Amino acid sequence: MPAPSPLDQIAERVERLLVRHEEIQRTNALLQEQVEALTRERDALKSRLAAARTRIDAVLERLPVEPSQDPASP
Repeated sequence: MPAPSPLDQIAERVERLLVRHEEIQRTNALLQEQVEALTRERDALKSRLAAARTRIDAVLERLPVEPSQDPASP
């Protein structure tokens, strides 16, 4: 079997590079979807945290204020 010509070698290399490029594009698309999902989840958690803080602040404001425990007071 004769050795492949330089043109055949280049064509084979180009084909392999094209296949690899397509694989990388698919992987990148999947990773981008994951980033978007995690971004949405993060934003939802931040919103829930802000709402919880607001509720806690409201509860704290309704608590009675205790007189200060100053040691100089009788």
